Amino acid sequence: MADPKKLFIKTYGCQMNVYDSERMAESLGGSGYIEVSGPEEADMILLNTCHIREKAAEKVYSELGRLKEYKIANPNVKIGVAGCVAQAEGEEIMRRQPMVDLVVGPQSYHRLPELEAKAGNGVKALDTDFPEEDKFEMLKARPKAKRAPAAFLTVQEGCDKFCAFCVVPYTRGAESSRPVDRILREAEDLVKRGVREITLLGQNVNAYHGIASDADGGGTWGLARLIRRLSEVEGLERIRFTTSHPNDMEDDLIAAHGDCEKLMPYLHLPVQSGSDRILKAMNRKHTAEEYLKVLERIRAARPDIALSGDFIVGFPGETDQDFEDTMNLVREVGYASAYSFKYSARPGTPAAEKGDKMVDAAVASERLQRLQALITSQQRAFQESMVGREVSVLFERVGRVAGQMVGKSEYLHAVYITGDVQIGEIHRVRIVESATNSLGGVLVA
Repeated sequence: MADPKKLFIKTYGCQMNVYDSERMAESLGGSGYIEVSGPEEADMILLNTCHIREKAAEKVYSELGRLKEYKIANPNVKIGVAGCVAQAEGEEIMRRQPMVDLVVGPQSYHRLPELEAKAGNGVKALDTDFPEEDKFEMLKARPKAKRAPAAFLTVQEGCDKFCAFCVVPYTRGAESSRPVDRILREAEDLVKRGVREITLLGQNVNAYHGIASDADGGGTWGLARLIRRLSEVEGLERIRFTTSHPNDMEDDLIAAHGDCEKLMPYLHLPVQSGSDRILKAMNRKHTAEEYLKVLERIRAARPDIALSGDFIVGFPGETDQDFEDTMNLVREVGYASAYSFKYSARPGTPAAEKGDKMVDAAVASERLQRLQALITSQQRAFQESMVGREVSVLFERVGRVAGQMVGKSEYLHAVYITGDVQIGEIHRVRIVESATNSLGGVLVA
């Protein structure tokens, strides 16, 4: 029997890329590849890229430059670029880095085995199409290895919102929802392999509208109905979803936060700005007040829900007052956590054409520091409010200290204890201390 070929995947960006990397590894497993932990021992190196962060493409080119040493040491090693930068840059990657053997977009990674075969024959392989076939169905079945107790499951891809700053509609395509039966089948398979918590993924996950089979009652299901059906899967104890758009928080989904026991009380709902003027320029199609009213309804359904958000500061044309509107919104909401970024232009997006309205870099940096300080204070306050409370913890790994176990609470806090529990078990824990990024607790007898 031939020795297995070795695959190293470096994943950038969001949870959907983590999921995609898992599936790419499975796809190449049928071609005789096994995953390894570093590029130095690999026969194929794949960069699964993200186009959201600042200067994403240039960072990929820099990484490719660092990988040259492996190509020089072993001319037979294959180097590939996948994901959203691959979709956006396409042939430019091949031109700037001739050592790259294959480039594949996020909708075509089920074609990796044939692209790898081409590369193996010395032919440059490029596929950034938006194929008609369902890439998930074209992939080989997942190997039946035991899984960690928490897993991601993509249910929706693409976005039709066309926010002025975002490349997702161009790199991931239009909104597309996977059929209900395929999601249920995959979820049941994950549970059989030890998964107890599933996070449903989508670029705009609450825009999910999947077709159900006749066996499931037919028709088109929204995310709330899918969550309620998943809650019936025996052995699946926790359900989460990310990332959502405020305009797609339908009544049924809001209600599910109050009546679906397995849906965890944590919601990531990006707003991006607290200024109506900037929200309009961003093409968000909602106002700050409308966003706050959605949160009010969610909190009415689930009063203890932990809220998270995304913010962009320094968007073209943002004034001091616009920024203060954002700070005021953050103060009003009181986030458990949030992510904030300084605006950076993405070529091809409408906002990138507003160069004459760019905010001075020093001003944008100062605003970001102020916003992050406020968010950090709110996160710290939320964590400290947990001290003395009991939470439910799914234990996921062994801690760094002997006898320590680490898991996640229903509010997505990292919680550590010293005690005799096993990975995959869920236990009640009383929180006794709050650290910078975690909570310490003791098992409740």
